[in-house]
Amino acid sequence: MASNEPTELSKAEKSVIEQESGSDFEEENEDWDDWGEDDDNEDGESDKPFVCLFSDSQFSSCCELFEHCRLFHKFDFDVIRKELGLDFYGSFKLINYVRSQVAENRCWSCGLACQSHQDLQNHLHETVKLKDIKPLWDDEKYLKPVMQDDPLLYSFNDDEEGEDNHMTSDDQEELVRYLRNIDEMCIEDTDTLKKSAHGYGFFEQNGAKEVASSSSSHENVGNSSKMEMLNGDSEELVGSSDGKPSDKHSKASIMNLLDKDIKKANENYFGAYSSFGIHREMISDKVRMNAYSQAILKNPSLMTGAVVMDVGCGTGILSLFAAKTGASRVIAIEASEKMASVATQIAKENGLWRCTEGNNQYTGVMEVVQGMVEEIDKSIQIEPHSVDVLLSEWMGYCLLYETMLSSVLFARDKWLKPGGAILPDIASIYAAGFGRGGTSIPFWEEVYGFNMSCVGKELVQDAAKFPIVDVVDEKDLVTDAVLLQAFDLTTMKPDEVDFTASIELEPKSIHHGKQFH
Repeated sequence: MASNEPTELSKAEKSVIEQESGSDFEEENEDWDDWGEDDDNEDGESDKPFVCLFSDSQFSSCCELFEHCRLFHKFDFDVIRKELGLDFYGSFKLINYVRSQVAENRCWSCGLACQSHQDLQNHLHETVKLKDIKPLWDDEKYLKPVMQDDPLLYSFNDDEEGEDNHMTSDDQEELVRYLRNIDEMCIEDTDTLKKSAHGYGFFEQNGAKEVASSSSSHENVGNSSKMEMLNGDSEELVGSSDGKPSDKHSKASIMNLLDKDIKKANENYFGAYSSFGIHREMISDKVRMNAYSQAILKNPSLMTGAVVMDVGCGTGILSLFAAKTGASRVIAIEASEKMASVATQIAKENGLWRCTEGNNQYTGVMEVVQGMVEEIDKSIQIEPHSVDVLLSEWMGYCLLYETMLSSVLFARDKWLKPGGAILPDIASIYAAGFGRGGTSIPFWEEVYGFNMSCVGKELVQDAAKFPIVDVVDEKDLVTDAVLLQAFDLTTMKPDEVDFTASIELEPKSIHHGKQFH
């Protein structure tokens, strides 16, 4: 995990700021007016030529450069950005990635290493499956410019943004904080991939046992995360805070970029829930669904005539339970556009949908609202503190991994009546120790008559470094379970999810009194 303590700026941060200021980053006493006159001509355009990505050809604008690349090098920058949905930073990294590959006489698309620059030029081809190669440049090292003072890096976005959004020193500070946040998220993302990989090897039994896949929880960026990006000591990060424009070439406001990235992150996160597989997995979990169904269906005194809100309704299963039990109104909120449509169709087919608009009159009690719960005021007006029962199936791996609890608490504080009910209202985390039977270690001790125990030893070492998500059979637990943390959802505050706890695990006696240590 990246440290939150102030540290020296990373190379990626420093290089981007150098591009934004057009000067030496460490230069403290800079004359901004002189800088502006030296670097800009009378029309506000850069004097530096735009150098082709694939050759030494120079152009007066990035538009001319990209048109040249499209016609002569089969590289259509605009099409690639549109098809892959690249944001500012994705495009920034793509440019640096292409330059780095060309410098090594390597095809940016297929990775073929050519003997000479001319061979590379002859080889360049159009890319058929762009999505397959996107991960090649999705690396933070490509935030560092390959070409020193490359004007293309702060000009390619000009045509898309407004004309008057000059980047101020405040914007620079936000960019630095954003890049730091990217560094931390990148570390966490890398760790997650490693966790999955190592976890698969550690728990895998004969190559057949599948590790539960973790959803992209750190892509779900809410308002609190956005504020974390923007908080910090601007004086410490950027030498000047006088608010003067620091880059007339950049038309993109960092705030706009942050908003776009947050929106894109949320779209990716909720898009992951657009597939039916994950919903089938949840609905097929009998322990989970029996607990919810009994709490709702066997609690008519709570549900009859109640106004119910379901946060993150998915297929709408909990809302259907509530409607069936006698709720007077059920507001099902779902951020995924596809699943909101599915939930609406399911409600219609079961005669539970509520709609009085248009010619079709549906007299049910369930209405589906598409959007994040923090933003549904844009779609529907709900009286504050008018909800009797708040439902949500928000739990992630290790309870808190999905980071959705904050949305439930937001809905509680805004719409739940005083004394209203939350289901579930208590959430707990327990810890227990498991033995080697819950791992793949025994498998590696003898493989077709060969001793491969060295693999098991390495997996044990890796498992001590990276958290792993998987299922361990109860028979493989060798200690009693102890409570790690409990939450009362009716009273807790969002920041209570950050906690430190100490526990002691006691070995349990099984198999005729034998103890496992």
